[in-house]
Amino acid sequence: MAGQLFILCTHGPEDVERATIPFVMATAALASDVAVVMGFQADGVWLAAKGGADAIEAPGFPALRDVLTAYQEAGGTMLVCGPCVMSRGIDPKAGLVEGAVVVGAVTFVEEAIKANATLTY
Repeated sequence: MAGQLFILCTHGPEDVERATIPFVMATAALASDVAVVMGFQADGVWLAAKGGADAIEAPGFPALRDVLTAYQEAGGTMLVCGPCVMSRGIDPKAGLVEGAVVVGAVTFVEEAIKANATLTY
């Protein structure tokens, strides 16, 4: 892999474009042989919740559920903020998409530090 990209998602279904673009960037990076770690905080955790991406379709972009599936199939990592999940009543074990891992602040900081670049949406 040629480097690592950390993408932090803080917007959810309330902003379909900011919910979709991070996944588009992540799948493009993976296709370019760049390792990608996506982090989800605040309302961004809804994107990692089961069914959370199903109805999101930003004009001019592919459906988020399709881009999410492509990201998962390409081996992308998904880290989800534990306190954010809990404050939204999402079950941290059964309520998240396959491959999503609940983590704390230290893990987010570690991933941002070791990445060659960080994008925030």
